[in-house]
Amino acid sequence: MAALRFLSDDLGLVLAPRVIAAGLPAGLVVLEDLAPRAALDRLLRRDGAAAHADRLAVFARARGELNALTVGHADRYLARRTSLRPTDPAVDHVGRFARLRDEASAHATALGTPITGPAETELGMALAELSDPGPFLALSNGDAETNNILLHESGPADARLIDFEYAGYAHALVDAVCPHVPGPAWMTVGDPIATGLADHYRRALAGGVPEAEDDRRYGFALAAVCISWAIVRLHRFASVDARAPGDHSRPQLVETLEAAARTAESHRAFPHLTGWVRRTADLLRGRWPDADLDFTNPTAFPPYTARR
Repeated sequence: MAALRFLSDDLGLVLAPRVIAAGLPAGLVVLEDLAPRAALDRLLRRDGAAAHADRLAVFARARGELNALTVGHADRYLARRTSLRPTDPAVDHVGRFARLRDEASAHATALGTPITGPAETELGMALAELSDPGPFLALSNGDAETNNILLHESGPADARLIDFEYAGYAHALVDAVCPHVPGPAWMTVGDPIATGLADHYRRALAGGVPEAEDDRRYGFALAAVCISWAIVRLHRFASVDARAPGDHSRPQLVETLEAAARTAESHRAFPHLTGWVRRTADLLRGRWPDADLDFTNPTAFPPYTARR
């Protein structure tokens, strides 16, 4: 509720549902009715991404606008949170990456692809970018996926972002990962440069973060968050490895790694760490023959192919 109050009451933004009333002792919150809007992921599953290219563009811009319009207001957000409930300012989204990084590294070592040498150095650089976002410090709802935006199916989208349960200030480009690397619901999200989604997000973000227009700075940060996300997802290796051949989780994990690598390669960032990501993906392809697929083939895997 703190994030919703912060956006509407403190910043005067119409990006999320308004809080109509709240009873914190009882744990009750009454929110603005957003019907008849629909969740974007439901539209994509039903009709495919091509049918909703305009809605995907709205989604990318909304993520960028949330980040751009909340930059520079971290202290106001913390004050809002503290006024509602005591909070620990040391708790953030960065710690999640660092903790799971250690576990994922253990799995990588067990697989025979330890993160060492220059790759380990670059991983430290990526995590340093996450822990010190500088001008990219902005509010995120903590789950920037297509199921967390509601919009009208036709006419003006009039979108609203939802699910701020894990909201907090973090590196803005954490919210830019989803058009580049598949989240839990998708096998692949396609090429965000070709579809324009990458540019929609970046232009919206640049409205509040001029540094987003610097190709080197932006590319370095985007590569850092995409590779970090892939490493976070790698912590699922043990459970995915135990599943039966044909389970979609296997090829999805391979594509998560390879999509992150493609993003880093396109921005010429973290070459050694990207090489490690590629080697790990190749090893999983060999371990799981059912995951040895061409995810860059748009006929077999159109953008936003759903995971079963």
